[in-house]
Amino acid sequence: MSEHGSRGFASDNCSGGHPAMIEAISRANGGHVGSYGADPETARFEELVRAEFGERSRGFPMLNGTGANVAALRAMARPHQAVICAGTAHISIDETAAPEAIAGLKLLTVETPDGKLTPELAATRLADPADVPHAAWPAVVSIAQATEVGTAYTPEEIRALADFAHENEMLLHVDGARLANAAAAQGIGLDEASLGAGADVLSLGANKNGAIFGEAVVFADPELANGFEVLRKGSLQLASKMRFVSAQLNAQLEEGTWREIAEHANSIARALGDGISWIEGAELAQEVQANIVFLSLPIAAARRLVESLAPNGPLLFEAGDAGVIRLVASWDSRVEDVDHFLARLTAALAETKNG
Repeated sequence: MSEHGSRGFASDNCSGGHPAMIEAISRANGGHVGSYGADPETARFEELVRAEFGERSRGFPMLNGTGANVAALRAMARPHQAVICAGTAHISIDETAAPEAIAGLKLLTVETPDGKLTPELAATRLADPADVPHAAWPAVVSIAQATEVGTAYTPEEIRALADFAHENEMLLHVDGARLANAAAAQGIGLDEASLGAGADVLSLGANKNGAIFGEAVVFADPELANGFEVLRKGSLQLASKMRFVSAQLNAQLEEGTWREIAEHANSIARALGDGISWIEGAELAQEVQANIVFLSLPIAAARRLVESLAPNGPLLFEAGDAGVIRLVASWDSRVEDVDHFLARLTAALAETKNG
């Protein structure tokens, strides 16, 4: 298979493990240590969480992103309550019915112009006290950082949502699957892009930033974390050999490696966006902020382009005469991959025009 054929922009989940993650797992593989998190790597992770998110914070390694989100929401709300989220939220459209089936929470979605909730938009889903006991009362506002359309919340926007949530006796959850990309794009820290801006609980992503497996849940207030060890086990998220999850998280948090990885992916996404903007017939459907690019094309050209990129073709969303293609840069994406994609894009437009 060619070099370009083995890499693409389908998703940052498609890339392999970053060398730092491979090395971390290898280092953690020696000898016998305690199981279920009673190991030096997990102890080190807890230290790094406090250093990154504050002395009161508490972090728990998890197996995957959906499990981290669902377990976090279970810790924040009771089964008869609800969660306000954007209509594009991963917890709503990409995690089957896990929040509903496992956490028992009703998702109250809100349509947004750019994937981001605001206090004004979230307020439209508040329950009317007159509807009790017939309506599910929202207990959590959940946002994704970065969002599923590649936009990033500023600390000020998160603070406004946190204030809104707390004023209405709710908590703010951050799905940080691409938190590193959002923070790096703004030149701020992981804390400033989430808990430090007022959020209560964070699902800390690692897979999309070079890990092979493993995520984490981080609580700003240790009281919210009471009993989470048991809840994590009951949510099927406690690994017996937890050191291999923690080792990868540590590799990202040590010396700001997370930023180096995310900045590279973001820079490739910007290069993609810049290249697309120069091609007649192609348009950016959304400003490039993190590592996701949305490309809009006439539908025939969009289909042709995606077919030409198989088997690593990106996602295509058809909307009448237009096709919107999602492109995601990874830690191992290269400038030559951008050039290869732009050449394919130009060819698809030309072939479509010529019939």
